[in-house]
Amino acid sequence: MKKTLALLLAVVMLLSAAAFAAAEAPAWEPFAENVSITIPVYDRGQAGVPNVEDNYWTKWIQTNFGDKYNITVNYVAIPRSDVMTKYSMLAAAEDLPTVLMEYDYPKVTQWAADGYLTTFDMEEFAKIAPTYYNRMVANNQLTYTQINGETYFCAALRPYYDTSYTFQTFVRMDWLKAIGYDHIPVSTTEYNEAMLKIKEAGLAEYPAGGTMVTGVGSDQNYAWRTWPLDEKEWAMYGDYNIPSLGWEPNYKFLKNENYKYNAGLTNPEYYLIGTEDDKTNFINGKSYSYSAYISAAMDWLTAFYEANPDAELAIAPVSGEIDAEAGTTPGYRTDNPFGMMIGFSAFASEDQIKAAWMYMEWLTQEENLKVFQWGIEGENFNYDEKGLPVTVSDYNGECKMGFSNNKDYWCITIEARQAGTIEDVISANLPHDLPQDFTEDVIKWYYDKVAVKDAGWAIANALYSVSMEAEAEYQTTLVNLYKEYRDKLTMCAPEEFDALYAQYTQEFLDAGYQEIIDERLAAYEAGNSTHLLNQTAEPVTLK
Repeated sequence: MKKTLALLLAVVMLLSAAAFAAAEAPAWEPFAENVSITIPVYDRGQAGVPNVEDNYWTKWIQTNFGDKYNITVNYVAIPRSDVMTKYSMLAAAEDLPTVLMEYDYPKVTQWAADGYLTTFDMEEFAKIAPTYYNRMVANNQLTYTQINGETYFCAALRPYYDTSYTFQTFVRMDWLKAIGYDHIPVSTTEYNEAMLKIKEAGLAEYPAGGTMVTGVGSDQNYAWRTWPLDEKEWAMYGDYNIPSLGWEPNYKFLKNENYKYNAGLTNPEYYLIGTEDDKTNFINGKSYSYSAYISAAMDWLTAFYEANPDAELAIAPVSGEIDAEAGTTPGYRTDNPFGMMIGFSAFASEDQIKAAWMYMEWLTQEENLKVFQWGIEGENFNYDEKGLPVTVSDYNGECKMGFSNNKDYWCITIEARQAGTIEDVISANLPHDLPQDFTEDVIKWYYDKVAVKDAGWAIANALYSVSMEAEAEYQTTLVNLYKEYRDKLTMCAPEEFDALYAQYTQEFLDAGYQEIIDERLAAYEAGNSTHLLNQTAEPVTLK
């Protein structure tokens, strides 16, 4: 009897699973006539990765998805450092990709304001892409899909969005030991002192390095804010895309940049140093730290150890303490509670938009996503003793993957690879064939980040459910203006800094920033923005 009941239960479970799978994966019919869609993919200017528009994996998508449904899938390269310019050029030529997607909410709202995007019926999307839709519902993401009551976006999943571990700073622990440190400085004051000692010891001429200011996303001042935050100020100034020239945290940040430059810690030619040059400088022993996304294959780390066989690196730790002397906090910017924000071209046909929805749903199916994220067993990865995939970090064959394990393709559905526990995931996203293994360091870093987040130091940017017309109009001008002012403020004599800062602040306001912060304030006061979630933070002592 027990065996019979167990068998019946197993059958019921299998039938239920099959029914659920059928409900989540609709049986699409191929299009009667071929439909051509274009998907954007970042071109990051990285050496050693396949052509982003044409490679093994773009062909894999066409063979396994496109050919099955009579869809031609094309890809268009979007320069990561100049996203908005590329999209505006495509829009001017009425050649926008079928899908427009970006991480930063203000960018996609600008596209909506500029008429690049079409609105759509979310119920219709749910019929074509039920897995994708139901996941948005489960993660409370639908609130971010509308502007002024109209649906413009879908939201990709971002696991660990407020405790992200994927971007790490590697520092020269051997240099710190050489100047008598047994730990990595986390406060501004101690960091500056350590850089001076490294310079005086002759280990590096300009240990703080430096890179050119690129505009959007530069000069984040989250750790320079005073706590508790004033929510109104946060809604007005706490942005990622337009630097907040004139706000006190920005003043503190730039004052420190001016100090480092005049103290000879920053490379005096930093304004000529791009990302690749910055990486090369670190590899060649010219700077103390380098920050990058981690992955199972990190060619620059391999190159570093080849150039510096006796070096010792460490992961810069999470700070849980206030630096009282510098007036800084351990606050940090969380990622948005979504990954890519996905919109659809105003020039696209109904069939093209439907095909794009099918593409999103197909990639979200576990069996397809797994291949796109991990590759081919025996080529890109092998299974370990726990049955978890382990990337072959030095693979360079026919099915070589793109940047960060094809991330710029599958980011349309999810922001990170997942397999097993968080410890398993971190391990799978780090190389294990180097002189040092950073797995335990990053795992500790992750749990420290959780502790700091739980204490309330994680800061999310304000998002608005109405179109921000002033931001769309002035963003490009202000970003370019900020780059000019920022360099002058960094390189001026210390005694000139305050007067110049006041002058540039007024000019920045007059150039459109005043209209932007007034618009944000109006949206906040009208109840059309998100709010701060936690204002009870206390310093955290990390073990």
